[in-house]
Amino acid sequence: MTVKIVTDSVADLPSEVVKELGITVIPILVRWGEEIYRDGIDLTAEQFYERLKRSKIPPVTSVPSPGTFAEVYDKLAQEANEILAIILSSRLSGTYGVALQSIGLMKRKCRVKVIDSGWATMTEGFIVMEAAKVAQAGASLDEVTDVARKTISRVDFLCTFDTLEYLKRGGRIGKAQAFLGSILNINPLITLRNGVVEPAGRTRSRAKAIERLYEFALSYSHIEELAIEDTACPDEAEALADRLSAKSSKEHIFRSKMTPAIGTHTGPGLLLVAVLGDKD
Repeated sequence: MTVKIVTDSVADLPSEVVKELGITVIPILVRWGEEIYRDGIDLTAEQFYERLKRSKIPPVTSVPSPGTFAEVYDKLAQEANEILAIILSSRLSGTYGVALQSIGLMKRKCRVKVIDSGWATMTEGFIVMEAAKVAQAGASLDEVTDVARKTISRVDFLCTFDTLEYLKRGGRIGKAQAFLGSILNINPLITLRNGVVEPAGRTRSRAKAIERLYEFALSYSHIEELAIEDTACPDEAEALADRLSAKSSKEHIFRSKMTPAIGTHTGPGLLLVAVLGDKD
């Protein structure tokens, strides 16, 4: 039996990829006042960002319950005897700890490993995809885990924001806190390092910030996977995809509107480029 792959919805994987590679996605929960939504299931990205613009009540996220993970593990254990869960950075969310704790709640016998990807968005997604590919090819749990860990060091992203207030409010701002005391008319550039948000520069205009995203992708000598994601600026994302089509054919560029669990902490106006590849 093959290894089954589990991840969370912050990996932002397209539904067709999830289906093709047999990946199980556990949704993060989005709480909006008294209402609770399963990320990507009960609330679409389009519905979320439209409501975010109007709502005076800010949404928050919460981790899936241990029972949710245990139920998924038990279900997959009927089809496989090994499971690998690849989870978003433990320094951004408690989901990793819950995924690990849930193993002890399983009713069926099955070998389960949980790894901290150290990433979020499609950088996490690329790690999951690479693991799922070798799992489908018949690799063992240890072999799949090795591929996932090696891929962690080969992914990166760069993004620009309209505002850092959502990151600040959600407590995910990390070292980018330094930007908050800056003059107002800047466009900050952000990445993740060691699982936490870090500043990656600033520009005086949105156009210059997007140019930095373009240059970031061009800095790779070899790109295996490329994604362009946005939280409510599709025209800018499409224009950037057109420019980068010379580097990676447009049909091979993943385009997505970021899942509500991410948008809760970034707000509208975020544009991100994620890469799996090599610079040398």
